[in-house]
Amino acid sequence: MIRYVRKADRASWHELDSDLPDAGFDEKVRDRRGYVYVRDGKIVGVLRYNLFWDTVPFCTHLYVEEGHRMRGYGRRLMERWEKDMERQGFDMLMTSTQVDEEGQHFYRRLGYRDCGGFVMDIPGHEQPMEMILVKEAGTCGTAGGDAGEEAGK
Repeated sequence: MIRYVRKADRASWHELDSDLPDAGFDEKVRDRRGYVYVRDGKIVGVLRYNLFWDTVPFCTHLYVEEGHRMRGYGRRLMERWEKDMERQGFDMLMTSTQVDEEGQHFYRRLGYRDCGGFVMDIPGHEQPMEMILVKEAGTCGTAGGDAGEEAGK
């Protein structure tokens, strides 16, 4: 089941996404900008997003617990988010991943295409190049499997 993140999910969320500060978690709950994938009563995947330029939905974090990968949960989380964004009238979606991560191949399989990137070379914040991927809304797949709560209500 996929649903919006709730306050009661804080501890489970932080097990899968330790980078999000408490204030950020509270914003995701309040603004409905976070989703959880629940399997057998346990949160096994999370997705969060922001608005790039205050106008473009940008998936900033997608994570599925190690033992639950390769089962379609990440794809279903993305498809749910994409459909919700389409229903809200957005016409473009964005995400990113580091060039040394496998995520780029996952996003390309979902129809995202490369559109640029940047390098972080500030001392203490160094990382491989972050690549940006985009997708036209309206080209999203259908969320199969578990229905979960309806979004946009």
